Amino acid sequence: MLQTTIQKTVRCKGIGLHSGKQVEIVLRPAVEDTGILFSLHTGVGSSFITPNPDLVVATGLATTLGNGKDSVSTVEHLLAAVRGMGIDNIHIEVRGNELPIMDGSAGPFVYLLRQAEVMELSKARRVMAVTKAINFEQDGKYVRAYPHDGFAIDYTIDFDHPQIGRQTLSLEITPDVFVDELAKARTFGFLKEVEYLHANGLALGGSLDNAVVLDDYGILNEDGLRFVDEFVRHKILDFIGDMAVMEVPLQGRFEIFASGHALNNSFLKYLYANAEDYLEERVLEPLYDKVAQKDLSPVYPEAVPVPA
Repeated sequence: MLQTTIQKTVRCKGIGLHSGKQVEIVLRPAVEDTGILFSLHTGVGSSFITPNPDLVVATGLATTLGNGKDSVSTVEHLLAAVRGMGIDNIHIEVRGNELPIMDGSAGPFVYLLRQAEVMELSKARRVMAVTKAINFEQDGKYVRAYPHDGFAIDYTIDFDHPQIGRQTLSLEITPDVFVDELAKARTFGFLKEVEYLHANGLALGGSLDNAVVLDDYGILNEDGLRFVDEFVRHKILDFIGDMAVMEVPLQGRFEIFASGHALNNSFLKYLYANAEDYLEERVLEPLYDKVAQKDLSPVYPEAVPVPA
């Protein structure tokens, strides 16, 4: 399996979840072994972040990366799209200190990456493979990992809410599965939490346009859900994005119960710190299954690529 990147430079603008202000990202091709590279343009200069678990500096509402000088928030949906579509190398320019929330899913980023076109490079893909079982548990919530030739997730959530309850979904993550089963699943939250956040100057960009919002009894979005189990699907999407801060893709089977950004990152930091016990770097055979070309443009007109 060969490493991949994108062929074209594309960009998009949107509202930031935290600030409520417009931000812009530019996605550029990158050479072999670059991995995922963020360059942050803050108005007073530029700095770079190559993600690893220890550079996650906050997990409240979203995942935030920082290098001690600058930070960038709400990275998980784009990172999920990058890893979910099998992209190894990409340069992500961010004009602002967060990524746009778009519609609260990874769908607009999938559309944008489709316009950029995935291409193979000349070197074989490297992965970090789980070599033995690990059980990481905190307060009854857990992430368990097992050796597996691929990337598989078995995720369970359990919310005391009539529209959510207990939901379980198991998937072997491939580009087609990610696009068909996960990419359009939106983030979700509860009205009382949203009202509290807004009252305290937080999540100023959050709205019914970019999240599924629930009151005590039902869903407030007029169009309802995109999947009957959209909640657990989005949790899987978040997990893929949170695991993508490893320097190369992870390989393994993961069983997760009631996790979120904080536990995801705590698990990954533990795995990273104990890599010699649980992980092995492997080079995959040169074989790449290209992502099926489904037209998402009518669903996500805001993610229109603009020539660089």
